[in-house]
Formats: sequence, C-alpha cells, structure tokens
Amino acid sequence: MYVMVLTAFLIWMIFFDTNSMLIHQELKKEIKKLEKTQDFLNKEISKDKKIIEKLSNKEELEKFAREEYYLKKKNEEIYLIEYEDSLKIEIP
Repeated sequence: MYVMVLTAFLIWMIFFDTNSMLIHQELKKEIKKLEKTQDFLNKEISKDKKIIEKLSNKEELEKFAREEYYLKKKNEEIYLIEYEDSLKIEIP
C-alpha cells in the first residue's frame, strides 16, 4: 500500500505537478541560454564603450567618419579604390 502511494506521489511530482522536474529542467536550460546572451551583450557593451571612448578624440572621430561614412571636407575629393578580388562580379 505504501509503495503504491509513494509511487503515485513520485509520478505526480515528476510529471504532472506545476513544479515538476521537467519544468525545472526546461527553466534551467532557459536560464543558461539567457546567461550566455547576457555575457555576449556585456562583451558588446564593453566594446562599444571602448569605441565611444576612442571617438571622444576629434581626430579619431574624423577618421571614423571618413572611413565608415565616406564623409569629406569642402573642396576635397575622395577616391575609392577597389581591387578585383573585392568586386562581386564574375570575370569570364
């Protein structure tokens, strides 16, 4: 009798209860996934902080604007040089 009640109780706690072991395992997996995401985002934040610190210098900001956005000063010309291996066209 005790064995049957204990078995039924264990089955209920493992599979059917709102706090079952299966739900706990799923939640642990989700927590690990979220912790990995948090670590990745913290690394990205530290990279961005370094970039912001670097761009606080006027010369570095100008260099970044020229390289990334092809900005220029008045009366200045910009030439973009592309190499054959960087082009996305097929050469027969």
